Amino acid sequence: MGHTLADALRERGNDYRPHIQRFTDRTALDWHALTPPGPDRTARLSIVIPTHNNAHSLGPVLDALAAANTAASVEVIVVDDASTDHTPAIIAAHHTVDTAVRLPHQVGAATARNLGIAIAEGDTIVHLDADMVLPDHVLADIGARAADDLVLVGFRHNIAYQPDASGRPTLPPGEPDLEQDHRVNWRAPANQPMFYSGQTYTRPIHGRPLDHTRDWIDLGNAAIYHDWDLPRMVVTALVAVPRAVALDVGGFDTGFGIGWSTEDTHLGAALIAAGCTVVPLRQARGYHLDPPHPGDAWKAKFATAAPRVAYYRRLLAQPPPTGRRAAFRAATHQLLARTRRLR
Repeated sequence: MGHTLADALRERGNDYRPHIQRFTDRTALDWHALTPPGPDRTARLSIVIPTHNNAHSLGPVLDALAAANTAASVEVIVVDDASTDHTPAIIAAHHTVDTAVRLPHQVGAATARNLGIAIAEGDTIVHLDADMVLPDHVLADIGARAADDLVLVGFRHNIAYQPDASGRPTLPPGEPDLEQDHRVNWRAPANQPMFYSGQTYTRPIHGRPLDHTRDWIDLGNAAIYHDWDLPRMVVTALVAVPRAVALDVGGFDTGFGIGWSTEDTHLGAALIAAGCTVVPLRQARGYHLDPPHPGDAWKAKFATAAPRVAYYRRLLAQPPPTGRRAAFRAATHQLLARTRRLR
């Protein structure tokens, strides 16, 4: 077939240390330090939040964005993927939302995020899940470090939905715990094939993907760490990507449909192939709120994992996506024409 996306990944390293050195020289800050407003003052961030029936979590997510301590220019874009609860009312009433549209039928997170990218005007797209509550420094952390060839990855600390008397979820005090993210502290059972790589281990594994790969530097050139590779580190719960490159690769592949979020892994692969390096921000982490009935939600997602991973493997055998800006614009323009404006 010629040069494939998998071939392109094998050609790309992930040594981003020159970026870190330039940042440190410019700001006198450690790469993983909490960032005060100031170093981020030239950043233009577009926060894109897809949502479907997130009434239990969206209010705190938007409140946290409203409280962000940043000097960056920030716009908040919410795309409601045909929610059937009172999510649209929350969006319409919240003052921190700059633009919001509602789809007439559920299309899945990949398409919803693409609509957000099409609306966005910032240089950096921050993809944020509708159940990720961020501390007030995270947008400054991202804005100060954003660049036109960096994918900046944050982390999540999953917590149970425990509502107070008003139904609002209760958040723990202090910063989210980095150790709670599977990309940092990972366990795998013995004699059970991994859903992503298919690997089976003869003994239980307790791995530390972030530490053991020098913060993912060693995952360049399609290297793997057990069940993990570099594209899989790109998780849209919290990730910032250069808008120009995202447009060139055509955004998220909408063929993934609804279900397990493998579309972010494919976007990561496409961005890497296009010349981006993938860099963790250890300090950029949020509380990831479970839904009221997490068992049912996870069961439904896992049921879609196998076919979506198989689809991703097929895309790896295709040429790397590039030069797709015009097609992306046409597809999203057509879909946007069928949405309803909420804000």
